[in-house]
Amino acid sequence: MKKYFITGLLVLVPLFITVWVLKTLVQTLDQSLFLLPTSWRPVALLGVDIPGFGVILTVVIVLATGLVATNIFGQQLIELWEGLLIRVPVVKSIYSSVKQVSDTLFSDSGNAFRQALLIEYPRQGVWTIAFLTGTPGGDVANHLQGEYVSVYVPTTPNPTSGFFLMLPKADVITLDMSVDQALKYIISMGTVAPLPKQH
Repeated sequence: MKKYFITGLLVLVPLFITVWVLKTLVQTLDQSLFLLPTSWRPVALLGVDIPGFGVILTVVIVLATGLVATNIFGQQLIELWEGLLIRVPVVKSIYSSVKQVSDTLFSDSGNAFRQALLIEYPRQGVWTIAFLTGTPGGDVANHLQGEYVSVYVPTTPNPTSGFFLMLPKADVITLDMSVDQALKYIISMGTVAPLPKQH
């Protein structure tokens, strides 16, 4: 009975969690329907609520925003909008910080989470996986002698929290694995080891 129960859990738990995450995601994205006039919403047009319609609307809004932002007129519009935002005291600090992080994470020219690393942490002889986030900058760089790198050490099993460290480049080992593989390895607490690459 114990064997069957554990086997059942191994099958059902990932399935239930996946369904729950997808349901939560769809419900969150469906909030974009509130941007539409009441008469344009699926309930008013079709007489029935359509789960997931907000996902389509969100994707359309994101694509349209990206399309507008890539032309000259759109870039000028965004610069004007950002110019207005940074004049509001509280909004300025929040928006600037979030924009810097998002530009680093999502921009093709950014270095964040582009490389998985192996470092000694939290003490010598103990190793963990980290991600390269760049190099130290500002006045911090003036106080560091030699070549240093900035790394993010995620916690297990929740990689959204972690530690920011600046280490000598010589103390960092570059791993021959993708960022996705490294994240799976961390989230699984080391139980899902990355497959070796075929050379």
